[in-house]
Amino acid sequence: MSEKPSAKPGMPLHTRILLGLFIGAVAGVFSNRLWHDTAQLTWFVNNVANPVGQIFLRMLFMVVVPLVFTTLALGVANLGDLRRLGRVGGKTLGFFVVTTALAVTLGLILVNTVQPGAGLDPAIREGLLQQYSTQAADRVSASESTGFGINTFVAIVPRNFVQAAANGDMLGIIFFTLVFGIALTRLPKNMADPVMKLLEGVALAVIEIIGFAMKLAPFGVAGLIFVVTATFGWGVLKSLGLYVVMVLIGLAIHEFVILGVLAKVLGGINPITFFSKLRFVMVTAFSTSSSSATMPTTLRTAEEEFGVPREIAGFVVPLGATMNMNGTALFEGMTVLFLAQVFGVHLSIGTQLIVVLMSIITAIGAAGVPAGSIPLLVMVLGMVGVPGEGIALILGVDRILDMSRTVPNITGDILTSIVVARSEGYDLVPSKAPDFSSAAALEVVEHEHEMHSPAGD
Repeated sequence: MSEKPSAKPGMPLHTRILLGLFIGAVAGVFSNRLWHDTAQLTWFVNNVANPVGQIFLRMLFMVVVPLVFTTLALGVANLGDLRRLGRVGGKTLGFFVVTTALAVTLGLILVNTVQPGAGLDPAIREGLLQQYSTQAADRVSASESTGFGINTFVAIVPRNFVQAAANGDMLGIIFFTLVFGIALTRLPKNMADPVMKLLEGVALAVIEIIGFAMKLAPFGVAGLIFVVTATFGWGVLKSLGLYVVMVLIGLAIHEFVILGVLAKVLGGINPITFFSKLRFVMVTAFSTSSSSATMPTTLRTAEEEFGVPREIAGFVVPLGATMNMNGTALFEGMTVLFLAQVFGVHLSIGTQLIVVLMSIITAIGAAGVPAGSIPLLVMVLGMVGVPGEGIALILGVDRILDMSRTVPNITGDILTSIVVARSEGYDLVPSKAPDFSSAAALEVVEHEHEMHSPAGD
C-alpha cells in the first residue's frame, strides 16, 4: 500500500490575512497620493475594492443568526438544570460588567490625563465637519431610534422571532434563543435529543459556510482597508493622531495588562500562553471588525485551545458577541471626552460617571458588527451636552479603531468562558476532539481539513 501523499504546507490563513491588510493599506495610501479625487480611483473603489470587501463581510453576517441560535440554544440545553443555568448566567453577566467597567474607567483616566482634544486645529475641525456632515446626520438620525429607557427592556422580548432575525435584532434573538434552550431542558430526553441533533447539524453546516467565506478573507480585508486609505489617505489620521494613539494605547493596556492579569489570577493561565493561543482569533477579530463574524473562531479557540466545555462556550461566547464589549466601552468613553474637549464642553466628575454608566449600557446593546456602536455613541454625546454632529470628526479614523477595539471584545469573551468554566469546577484540558463548534471550525476556517495526513502538522 502506498502512503497518502502529504500536502504542501501553505501559508497560514492569519498570515495571508495580515498580508492582505498590509498590501491593501499600502496600495490605498499610494493611490490616494497619486490619484486622489480622480474618476479612475473612484471607479476602482466603488466597483472593485469595496464590493470584494462587502461580499466577504456579507457572507459572514448572513450566518450570524443561525450560528447564534444553534450554539446558544445548545449551550443552554446542555447545561440542563435551570438552577445551574441561572448560576452560570449570573457569573457570565457579572464578569461582563466588571471587565467593561474597568475598560471604560481606564479610557477616561487616559483622556483626562493627556487631553487629546484640547489642541485640535479649529480649521481641521471645521473641514472634517463639512466633509462628513451627511454621514454625521445619518448617524444622528439612527441614534434617535436607539434611545435608552424602559422601552429598551420591553423591546428585548420580540413580538416576532423571524422579524427580529430579519432586522438583526440580536438582543431579541438571544432572548428567544435562551427561552427556547430552557424549554428544551424541560422536554423528555427522547423528544429533546432529535431537536439537539438537528441544531448540531445546522451548526456544522453554518461553520462550513464560514469556511467558504474565509477563502475570501485575504482579498476581502485588503479591499476594505484599501477603501479607507485610498479615500482618506493619512491626512485625517495625522490630524487626529493623538486621539487615535491614546485609544490604541488604552485598548492595548486593557488587552495585555488588565485582561492578562485576570487570565492569570482568575483563569489560572500564564498571560504569555493565553495570548499565544489567541493569535488567530485576534487577527480574525481585527480584520473583520466584528465580534459576530469572529464567533466561529472564538468558539473553536475557547474549546480547543483552552479546553472550555461545549456547554459553557456555547452559552458564553454567543452572549458575549452581543453583550461583552470591553473595547467598545473604552472607545465610547474616550470619544465622548475627546469630543467634549474639542468643542470646549466641560464635563464634571458626576457627568463623567454618567458617561461610564452609559458606556457600559450602550456597549452591551451595541451590535457586534463594524461601526455598530456609532449610533449609540451619538446618543451618549447628546446626553452630556456634546454636539452629536461631532461624531463626524472620528468617522475618518473609526475604521482602524473599530478593527482594534474588536480584539479586546473577543478576548473578553474567551476569558469569561474560561473563568466561568473554572468556577463551575471543570478541569480545562485543551483537546482536538471533533465537535460541532471547535474542530470543525478549525478545519473549515483554515481550509486544511482536506490536506491533513499522518505525516503533517
